[in-house]
Amino acid sequence: MRIPGGADGRRLLAISFVDRVGSGLWGATAVLYFTYVAGLGTAQIGILLGASGAVGIAGPPLGGLLADRVPLRPLLAAVQAVRALASLSLLTTTDLRLLLVIAAVGSLGDRASSVLTKLYATRVADDERARYQAINRTAANLGWAVGGLAAAGALTGAGTAVYRGLLIGDTLSFVLAAALTLRCGEPPSPAHVVTTSATARCPGAATTPAEAAPAEAGPAPNPWRDRRYLAYTATEIALFLDDSVFRVGLPLWAVTATTAPHQLVPLLLVLNSVLVVCFQVPFARFGTTPSAARATLLPLAAAFLTGGIALAVSAADSPWVAGAGLTLAATAFTVAEMLHATVSWELSVALAPPPAQGAYLGVHGLGQAVQRSVGPLAVTAAITTGSLGWVAFGAGLAAMCCAQRRLVRDRDGRALSVPSVTVSEH
Repeated sequence: MRIPGGADGRRLLAISFVDRVGSGLWGATAVLYFTYVAGLGTAQIGILLGASGAVGIAGPPLGGLLADRVPLRPLLAAVQAVRALASLSLLTTTDLRLLLVIAAVGSLGDRASSVLTKLYATRVADDERARYQAINRTAANLGWAVGGLAAAGALTGAGTAVYRGLLIGDTLSFVLAAALTLRCGEPPSPAHVVTTSATARCPGAATTPAEAAPAEAGPAPNPWRDRRYLAYTATEIALFLDDSVFRVGLPLWAVTATTAPHQLVPLLLVLNSVLVVCFQVPFARFGTTPSAARATLLPLAAAFLTGGIALAVSAADSPWVAGAGLTLAATAFTVAEMLHATVSWELSVALAPPPAQGAYLGVHGLGQAVQRSVGPLAVTAAITTGSLGWVAFGAGLAAMCCAQRRLVRDRDGRALSVPSVTVSEH
């Protein structure tokens, strides 16, 4: 398989895989570590994870802002090093106050790393960013699976040393990711030089002084003053809710409101990973251009609505109907996840002016970060409301897709169309 971005694109895939292996090790055991090693109670763990997650919301805009001002490669490596230090520091204390500070720093690094990795991939893959995003998500999901399986195997052992070992493994993944990052080249930045798309397509064409003017000739656009981009980011908070459906909503609904066997829950999560690995790359064709991405918002709406209805049906008093409903819901929300990942990557870049691409993508990163805080509340509200709650949940996300489709069109009503120069061309 040809990887967009050349050698740096391949290295970034390795970085994503290694990073997610570590995340799989820690994500599967974090609560157990804080319970059996740090000796925290349930309420204290909730405070720790909630507060650190809230602080992490600042990570994407901060990382994006810095990316427009300093070289991206060393910045990404430094953030990986901060994550490693924060992870290792958790081993040094059981004091809740110190753990809060350490976890907050780690959360900031996690969220900043996410947007910086996206920005690097966008720059090295250029016009093939949709395909690269799909391949990158596949590598990341494989990493999650490997890390989770390794954690499950390690937990067959006894004693707190196992939890400490898994945390050290998470730390080493960040160290290796930082080392691999330093082997990458610095990608061209649209904040430095931007040429016209016509010149990029026809290297022999003449370039006027105005066309070759540096991007810094005027003040860089400010995403916090761009009402359309802020509104777009606000709609993204809702469309990222598939994450909370799989983390909280589907497992909790399955065991509390359906007659399906509890053993089905982990199988549904495996189904999610398998579908992403198998189909994320083919789904990349739905986001090859801004117009294609905008058109995909309609099937995305249908997927969300189908998932909500299927969860409502799964409450039927029949294990077979419940199992079928949960399986259909997991499939529909996975399809929604893959479609939205493709659409979101393309539109977030296409709507970002080149001179402030990092700042804009940092603001866009707030959508996923905020969802991680409010998403569990949204899905638990649907659960407490019952079957009608899930129908309303799916219909609400479908309506948000339609609202976003209207939002991202050009002012004259045509589909959004942004030339490839919005990424980086010299």
